[in-house]
Amino acid sequence: MTPEQFFDRLQKKGPEPVYLFLGPETYNRERCRKALLDKALDGVAADDRESSFTRHDLDQVSLTSALDDARSLSLFAMRRVIWLARAESALPRARSAEAEDEGGSSADATALAEYLRSPTPDTVVVFDAARFEFEGEDRTRIERVQKFYSAIQAQVEFRPFTPEAARSLAQGLARAAGLQLGLAELALLLEATGGEASRIALEIEKLKMLAGDRKVTADDIAALVPDAQAATIFALVNALARCDRSRALETLDTLTRSGEYMPLALTFLGTQFRMALAAREAGLRSPGEIQGHFNKLGARIWPERAREIAKTMEAFPKARLERAIAKVFGADRDLRDARPDDRVVMESMILELTAK
Repeated sequence: MTPEQFFDRLQKKGPEPVYLFLGPETYNRERCRKALLDKALDGVAADDRESSFTRHDLDQVSLTSALDDARSLSLFAMRRVIWLARAESALPRARSAEAEDEGGSSADATALAEYLRSPTPDTVVVFDAARFEFEGEDRTRIERVQKFYSAIQAQVEFRPFTPEAARSLAQGLARAAGLQLGLAELALLLEATGGEASRIALEIEKLKMLAGDRKVTADDIAALVPDAQAATIFALVNALARCDRSRALETLDTLTRSGEYMPLALTFLGTQFRMALAAREAGLRSPGEIQGHFNKLGARIWPERAREIAKTMEAFPKARLERAIAKVFGADRDLRDARPDDRVVMESMILELTAK
């Protein structure tokens, strides 16, 4: 079901005993999470909600152990929400290279089936699988996740916003905030945020605080929206990870129109791939571990950058990272020719990296 269908069913029928939240989009996932907590824990005092909410990471705790917790009756909470993050980790280990990072066992599948036959009253269990995209290389992986959890009837898909949906969201949020945002400024905001819904919402809040009742200008957006060009390069990395050639070329067009200096963009791209490869070879897993590792080496990075490196590391197997670094090196060499066409060089690199 879509997030909107989730809201409708939640209001009409109340919460289901078990949900699967599937897909990487964060804005609607957070809206659904808040709505579910409000409904499932309705009547629970604010001070008692902490004891009513439990989170487990299934890459740290087995699915069987997590469901045992869901079956247990708490002395301190009459209603409970059990949030099982990294739900992909519960899948049985596969032999294919695509599933090289997946764990789990057949015992977990049995435990899930048994729990679904008799879920605990007044307890809502949410399996949160946010790692994989719906398209590109992740498609087969997310289909495996869907197959493993197919017995869960309430499945909510969090797909990325389309350009039209992102534009509509931005207009609606600006209108609700009383923000005077012209069409040209709206287009600039969408471009700067890469059309990512959660960033759109955050930047509109910041623009409202800056502009107040006056009309937002292009200078406001340029001054306030941080790392706009860097965010576009992260979007390029994500498109390359999914082998989404069309999206990668669109992102390159955005960089070109914004006047990005291509050798600098290529340097940023190569650095991203090299840091992801270094993190993979060091056995790092979480953004916190990545940030701590590079800070210890003297290459200080912020938490947001660590999260982007973690995403790149998860999206690219080691062999693809090494190939991407080699292609970036080749493109950098070509850009140093006497009279290179930057756009042609970058497009050639994208075509090679998205070849299937």
